[in-house]
Amino acid sequence: MQEEIRKEIELTLEKLAETLVVSEGMELVDLEYRREGRRWVLRLFIDKDGGVNVDDCAHISRQLGDYLDVKDVIPQAYVLEVSSPGLNRRLRKGEDFRRFAGHKVQLRLVSPLDGRRKIVGKLVGMENEQVIVEETGGHCLVPLDDIARANLVYEFQS
Repeated sequence: MQEEIRKEIELTLEKLAETLVVSEGMELVDLEYRREGRRWVLRLFIDKDGGVNVDDCAHISRQLGDYLDVKDVIPQAYVLEVSSPGLNRRLRKGEDFRRFAGHKVQLRLVSPLDGRRKIVGKLVGMENEQVIVEETGGHCLVPLDDIARANLVYEFQS
């Protein structure tokens, strides 16, 4: 499948899934649609205040699966997986960077910033479409559009 067609399908899936998940009082944290080995996988990560449980994931999986079967959005066979975002939750939207201020994050950049493609530090927040990360040497400002992937970094307490 051409990358352009896959991206178009992914955007359509994200709109449909977001509408369904929000209507159930939850948040669509992330959506992946990609080929893994010989199969296609549609993976959703959902959350809500207090966290999601297995029943929440199963409920969304059943509803979305039925809806996608009727709409016939995906042209080939696929596996649908719905789960919580986990400890290393992905951050995608500006609101994510505001909400998780104070937490440790890892950013992977589209292009190098000061010679680095990876930044790890304490998330300060977001201002003017720039993510602010506190590092040992000071603050780093990263335009949101320059972030390829961002995740919380869970720190185990001893």
